[in-house]
Amino acid sequence: MASRSDAADQNFDYMFKLLIIGNSSVGKTSFLFRYADDSFSSAFVSTVGIDFKVKTVFRDDKRVKLQIWDTAGQERYRTITTAYYRGAMGFILMYDVTNEDSFNAVQDWCTQIKTYSWDNAQVVLVGNKCDLDEDRVVSAERGRQLANQLGLEFFETSAKDNLNVTDVFERLVDIICERMSEATDGDATSGGTRLKDSSNEKQSSGCSC
Repeated sequence: MASRSDAADQNFDYMFKLLIIGNSSVGKTSFLFRYADDSFSSAFVSTVGIDFKVKTVFRDDKRVKLQIWDTAGQERYRTITTAYYRGAMGFILMYDVTNEDSFNAVQDWCTQIKTYSWDNAQVVLVGNKCDLDEDRVVSAERGRQLANQLGLEFFETSAKDNLNVTDVFERLVDIICERMSEATDGDATSGGTRLKDSSNEKQSSGCSC
């Protein structure tokens, strides 16, 4: 959990609630620990329900407090974790580049976001564990193509090697700040670009990207 001092700190300009979602064992917990604590463990411990950490960053002279939720990927926890989607300003949608099933599940997770989150939520697609290149089954190009199809920005990352972990969070925060600025300036329409539907059917609700 977040440290007592960080969690209790009320000295901030904005607070963003972010969720890391995806199938079980794609590396969500390791990803969060690498970013929040700069630590990594190869031991796999399945997240039970949901957990969170707090980290404060600075953007444009503003102090932004990030409340980052690590969600369980197992189906049996789905009703618990989706309850936390409301109010989330950003999602890191993660799959494992060595696991085809986790990649194929991205569309289902997008549907979850559309169903349970608010329209203005921003989403970044992340292919994790790219350090395991010898075990890779999902190419970077396939990940990029899917991201383009869904209208999302895309990163490949490694929590183990600390590759692009900070970049993902920084970019997600920047996108949220950009959308907030657009809304303040009156330039945003319907919360910005929505998460695209791969069937090209118009959705009544969706997520910004």
